[in-house]
Amino acid sequence: MTWLPRTAPSTLMAETQINEPPAPHDSRAHPPEAHSPHESSIVCDSWQQMVQGVMGVVLLLGAFAMVHYYAPTSAQGELPDDLEKQVHELTAQVEQLRQEQAMPAVVLNRYRNSIGYIYGVYQVGFANQRPVVRARVSGTGFLIGNGLLATNRHVAEPWYGDAEAQKLMDQGATGMLESLVVFFPGSPTPVTLSPASVSKTSDLAVLRVADSDLVRSLAVLPLAKSAGAPGQLVTVIGYPMGIAGMVAKSPTGIYERLAFRHNDISAASELAALSHIRPSTTCGHLGDVVGDKLIYDAPTAHGGSGGPVFNTKGEVIGVNSAFMDGFAGGTLGVSVDSLRPLLQEAQKQKQN
Repeated sequence: MTWLPRTAPSTLMAETQINEPPAPHDSRAHPPEAHSPHESSIVCDSWQQMVQGVMGVVLLLGAFAMVHYYAPTSAQGELPDDLEKQVHELTAQVEQLRQEQAMPAVVLNRYRNSIGYIYGVYQVGFANQRPVVRARVSGTGFLIGNGLLATNRHVAEPWYGDAEAQKLMDQGATGMLESLVVFFPGSPTPVTLSPASVSKTSDLAVLRVADSDLVRSLAVLPLAKSAGAPGQLVTVIGYPMGIAGMVAKSPTGIYERLAFRHNDISAASELAALSHIRPSTTCGHLGDVVGDKLIYDAPTAHGGSGGPVFNTKGEVIGVNSAFMDGFAGGTLGVSVDSLRPLLQEAQKQKQN
C-alpha cells in the first residue's frame, strides 16, 4: 500500500526526496516520477453506466404504459392498482438515479470554496543541531466547523508515517512545523493553520484556521451520521498531485511559466492570485467498510490526502487518506465516525 497523503517530500536543503514507505501512498509530496493525472470528469464512467440504467428504466416505464393502454378492456380492470404501484416505484427509482448522477457536480459547486490546498514546510532533527530533514508537505483540508479544518494526521504532522523520520525520532529527534497554510479557491492569499486536535489512533487531524472575513464567509461541510453501507456511490474532492496537478490544468501561458517550479510556495501564491486554486473531483463506489476504514474506487493521487468523501446526499462520510498500489479499487479513507470526536474536542478547546 502507499500513503495517499504524502508526496515523497522533497528536501529543501539538498533537493533530494525522502523515500516513501512501502505502505499506503500518502499525498504530502510530489514524486518526480509521478505524472500529473488528467483531471477526472465530474461525471465519471460510472455515471455513464448509470445513464444507461436510467434509459433502461425509462424504456421499461414506456412498456408498462403501452401494456396498460393497449390491453383489452376486460383485463384493464385487473391491472390498474398493480400497474400504478409499479409506475410509482419506477418513477422514484429514476428520480433517485437522476439525483445520484448529478451529485458530483452539486457538491463541487456547493462546497468547492470550502475545500483548500494545504502547503507547509517541516523539519526533523535534534536539539541545538541543524535539521537532518527539512521538507515540504502538501495535502487537502475542508471546513467542518467555525474556523476548523479537517485533514489527515500525516498532513498536520508530516513526520507521522514517514519511515525515515520515524527512525530519527526513535533516536531522540523531534519533528516540527515551520509553516502550514491553506489556500482556498477564490482567495488570492493563504490562511495560516495551527494544530487543534490530532488523533492518536487514526490518520485524522483538525486544524484551526486563522480568523478572517474569508473564512467566516465559507460554508461548513455537513457530516453524515455514519459512513453508510458498501455499494453506495461516493464523490471525492481534493488536490491530487498538489501544485503540479493545478499547474497541469492551467492555461498554456501559466503552465509554461510554472511547470518547472511547481513545488515552490511562490507557484501556489501565483495560482491563487490568478484564481487557479481549483480542486478536482473523482467518483466511484464504496467497496467496503471495515471498522473506521473506508475502501472505495474513486481515483486519487499524492496531494489528495485529507479531502472529503461524499455520499449521494452530499454529506461527508469520511476523509481521503491513502491508496494501495496495483489495485484500482483500493483507495482508503477514514470514517466520519472517527472525525466527529476530534471536532468536538477542538470546539471545546475554542470555547475554553
